[in-house]
Amino acid sequence: MKLSEIVAVLQAEVLYSEDLERIEIKQACGSDLMSDVLCYSAQGSLLLTGLTNPQAVRTAEMSEISAICFVRGKKPPAETVDLARKNGIPLLLCEYSMYVACGKLYSAGVLGCNDRCE
Repeated sequence: MKLSEIVAVLQAEVLYSEDLERIEIKQACGSDLMSDVLCYSAQGSLLLTGLTNPQAVRTAEMSEISAICFVRGKKPPAETVDLARKNGIPLLLCEYSMYVACGKLYSAGVLGCNDRCE
């Protein structure tokens, strides 16, 4: 699914992105615990989180996550947006809870990331 389609499904606001049509998302991971993201996410996936500090962007960069969507209407500080821009990681914002956002994406065909850690 194109990132632009995800924006439509989640009725999301685009905080930063260079090209929504270029980015393909097949999997998503939802977590506020960045250690879980490092453990359970997949390269090229979408991260849904309520954590708005720069650590979310750093974790996405390390995990090769394609984009981040902040849930529950949480707005990131300027330093988070600046870091995402510097690293070319698109940022979205939606009003849905993480549970609802993940459910909407799953219903639209976006798979969850496979468990990798024990």
